[in-house]
Amino acid sequence: MTSAATARRAPVSDTGARRSRGFLIAAGVAAVALAAAVSLAFGSRTVTPAEIADGLSAWLHGEVASQIGAIAVQQRIPRTVLALAAGAALALSGALMQAVTRNPIADPGILGVNMGAALFVVCGIAFLGISSPFQYLGLALAGATLAALFVYVVGSIGAGGSTPIKLALAGAATSAALSSLVSAVLLPRVAAMNEFRFWQVGGVGGADWSTMAVVAPLLAGAALVAFLCAPGLNALALGDDVAVGLGVRVGRTRAFAATAGVVLCAAVTAVAGPIAFVGLMVPHVVRLLSGPDQRWLLPLSALGGAVLLAVADTIGRVIGTPGEVEAGIVTAFVGAPVLVVIARRTRMRAL
Repeated sequence: MTSAATARRAPVSDTGARRSRGFLIAAGVAAVALAAAVSLAFGSRTVTPAEIADGLSAWLHGEVASQIGAIAVQQRIPRTVLALAAGAALALSGALMQAVTRNPIADPGILGVNMGAALFVVCGIAFLGISSPFQYLGLALAGATLAALFVYVVGSIGAGGSTPIKLALAGAATSAALSSLVSAVLLPRVAAMNEFRFWQVGGVGGADWSTMAVVAPLLAGAALVAFLCAPGLNALALGDDVAVGLGVRVGRTRAFAATAGVVLCAAVTAVAGPIAFVGLMVPHVVRLLSGPDQRWLLPLSALGGAVLLAVADTIGRVIGTPGEVEAGIVTAFVGAPVLVVIARRTRMRAL
């Protein structure tokens, strides 16, 4: 009787979970649309919904708007698109790194991947004179990959291998060292500080369609790999032995997921600079709402990251008027307390 009742209840429970997660997806899409509208509306000049409509209409028809409000909207479209794409990519990267390392405080910023990419690009600008988006992207990928490998090797030394605490400590130390090197390269070049400041604290103010077109295929490909890895990551959460028993190729799944996470982070850093804490905060919030199933966690994290960075960029523009506060500063201001809260908790089983 008990087993029969359980069998009858299970499909209902699964259906309820799917409906709940479907509702979260719909709410996430609506939140992204709202964040995009807010990003277009607020800044040094606030525009009305009618001006947003005029600006979008003129942009879609390839025309230049005649009213100043609509012109402001047109100028904000590239940075809004970049904020949405970069936030989604960073949150997805953070979710992947947390799943691969089974570390609740894994994040591209905390593990030093962001600063590795930034250091290589800064050195390329300062010593090699690079200036094209492809050069930025190539150096960012090289720097991010080397930084990730270095942190993994350092965090794996000693008894017990790569534990979450050792990886976090190795990442934090590496990130601090790389940040110091970035400052060491920048400080003697005072005349170029305004240009280079972008590589110390990331932001989306320099959004440009041609640069975004260079990284867009890479972001799309890495995101696709991430979603395909979701079932394997669910098995990895049960332990390597169980995953092998379920037929998952543990090494290949980890390699693909880690590569996708590094590529997502490096591509964003190449166009927006090092933006920290998005990949830390968003997956944790999403996990509380949807549970640890990576098939839902990854797309919901992407939606949440897009919302967070678009809102952070808008807040930076509003509070910094007539200038602006970089989005990376706003996310760090919000993310630091979140890191403290997560560090005080040890609910590792949730991963």
